[in-house]
Amino acid sequence: MFSTVRYFVKTSIIFLIIGIVTGLYLLIMRNYFNTWPRPDLVSAHTHIILVGSVMMMIMGVALWFFPRAEKDDKLYKPNIILTAYLIITLSTITRFVSQIISAFVQTDGLLKFLLTISSIGQVIGIIIFFISIWGRIRSVGSHIREAKGEKF
Repeated sequence: MFSTVRYFVKTSIIFLIIGIVTGLYLLIMRNYFNTWPRPDLVSAHTHIILVGSVMMMIMGVALWFFPRAEKDDKLYKPNIILTAYLIITLSTITRFVSQIISAFVQTDGLLKFLLTISSIGQVIGIIIFFISIWGRIRSVGSHIREAKGEKF
């Protein structure tokens, strides 16, 4: 497993832990203090788990398991994958923190701007990743077995 894959997988685990601790907080507040979660807290919890944990785990495993890029693949560049990782990670952290703050503080223009930019960053990072890895989603030998009539 190479370093960029480890970055995706380990960051995914860290985001999952943050997400489940946030979810535990929401549950305790609801069950013991009769305080229903604010929408920004629910959104922060949802995005840190779905984008931060699930999507980053999917991307890390895809990067690890898919066949190597062909030599003439113009889209796949390891530095672009690392850039996508950084964009998604920073955007997810910024979105999580912004939403936590906005749940407890009257939001101003700067906080709304950070929230919007970080959301856009998550989308852009994911799109960059999958455009870059697109050429690696291909058959490696299975098409030969399929041509012989083998069913999968």
